[in-house]
Amino acid sequence: MELIDILLSATFWAAVLRIASPLIFATMGELICERAGVLNLGIEGIMVAGAFAGWIAVYAGLPLWAGVGCAFLTGVMFGLIHGTLTVPFGLSQHVVGIGLTLLATSATYFAYRVALPEVSSPPRIEAFQPTGWPILGSQTVLTWAALATVAITAWVLFRTPLGLALRAVGENPAAVEAQGLPVHGLRMGAVAVGSGLMAVGGSFLTLSAFNSFFFDMVNGRGWICIALVVFGAWMPGRALLGALLFAGFDAFQVRLQQTAIGAGLPYQLFLAMPYLLSILALILMSRRAEVPAALMTPYNKGER
Repeated sequence: MELIDILLSATFWAAVLRIASPLIFATMGELICERAGVLNLGIEGIMVAGAFAGWIAVYAGLPLWAGVGCAFLTGVMFGLIHGTLTVPFGLSQHVVGIGLTLLATSATYFAYRVALPEVSSPPRIEAFQPTGWPILGSQTVLTWAALATVAITAWVLFRTPLGLALRAVGENPAAVEAQGLPVHGLRMGAVAVGSGLMAVGGSFLTLSAFNSFFFDMVNGRGWICIALVVFGAWMPGRALLGALLFAGFDAFQVRLQQTAIGAGLPYQLFLAMPYLLSILALILMSRRAEVPAALMTPYNKGER
């Protein structure tokens, strides 16, 4: 009965949306990159950098939406670094992505220490407040922006010529070049925009979920987002479902610990539950997933 009460609680579903929001932004960003044929393993570091950039911008006196914009531009900058090394130069996307995560994380730590050398605990800012709208009004406007991002991503990918070109460079870049379209330009643009969305996902943590910045706040969410893209079979709607599913597991385990069922079990079991269930769901769903044919495959002009 306690389990049913949890699932029927409005606060539970509000928590699911809140936990899923940064995952949605970052998953859409990774999906755009991979649809264009580029695996971006820099997502974890980009989210950390975005979380810091948004927070420090607001702390310096800029409006909240300007903080979101600063986070996006920070992600774009790191995306251009990743894209330059992997697209025209054709370096290993795995190595560059992991290196970018280390670069972004280290650069963020350095910037934090330079900006706040004497601060022992991170200062607080005035974060986005709940909208108070009738349906799950405890959410901030950034959550609704995350849901809108899914719709916009799906519309661009499957209803516009630009989306067709992006999907084509992830499947058959030679055919795109034969049509006179710039393969490298399309891939670079996808990585830049996708990385910007990843950084916005990070900024959600500092500008909406919390009102401060600390280094462990991303806590592996970037790697979860890569798995969610596979879970969603590179489809925005399915990836959204995966993000909500993971968030549901996470919100459920927190509440389960407070029940009689969870009282006698070690808390580490509950912490691991969302990840174990997500791995199981990923295994079941990924068997039917069709990977973009040119994913992680560098393309040189004139190749056939």
